[in-house]
Formats: sequence, C-alpha cells, structure tokens
Amino acid sequence: MWSKSYSNTFKNLKKERVWALWEDVNNRHKWDLDSEYCKLEDSFEVGAKFILKPIGAPVIQIEIIDVRKNHKFTDRTRFWGAIMDGIHEMEETKDGLKLTTTIQISGPLSFLWRKLVADGIVKTLPEQTEALAALAGREDD
Repeated sequence: MWSKSYSNTFKNLKKERVWALWEDVNNRHKWDLDSEYCKLEDSFEVGAKFILKPIGAPVIQIEIIDVRKNHKFTDRTRFWGAIMDGIHEMEETKDGLKLTTTIQISGPLSFLWRKLVADGIVKTLPEQTEALAALAGREDD
C-alpha cells in the first residue's frame, strides 16, 4: 500500500464549520479545487455514493466508507486493479484545529493509478486544505 498525507493546523477554526463543508458534497468544488462538480443524492453516511467530475478527467463514482461526525470521514474510489481511499481528519490541538488528508492506494495495479491519479491529488492537498480552511473561516463571519 502507498500512502501520503498532508496536515496543517489553523487557529480559530471551528470543527463544526469544517464538518458542514465536508458534509455538503454538492458544493465540494468550492474547496476541492481539482473538481468541476460533485453530486450526492443521499445522506452523508456510510454506503452513500456520489459522483465527482475532476477537471480534465471523466466522472468517477466515490463511496463513503467511514463517517465519524466532527472528526473524520473516508471516501473510496475503485479503479480497475486498485482502490484509493481519501481519509479526511480533524483534531483539536492546543495550537488550533489540525486538518489532515491522507491518500492511500492499494491493489495489484496501484503503481499505475498512483502515477495516473494519486500523485496529482497529493500535489494539490496543500491548496485544497487552505481553501477548505479559508471557506470554513468565512462561514464563521
């Protein structure tokens, strides 16, 4: 299994605001700057599936496989020969709210999907995290 994470800690950021943005999958493109749109027709819960249209790539289906309200969620994308999980976590620390995103990819063709997809996602995690925090901070106003 291949795994890469990005974390940053933000002062004065409320976990409930971040969680509300995570749950609002249909507006994910406002902080996930690599996506054109997302569509979730069900509740934000384990087993729910949504579509995501990455910029310059075909639509993919993603399944929510873990939800721990106001703490973390994990989404899963299935590729031919590989599975990619996006683990989105937050932790309250003495320095502020720590946001961490981890991309994990496994399976016999994970090396291929890492090069085609996962490396590009990981490269943009800092910008994605900053956009999420900025949007959550504006929501506090």
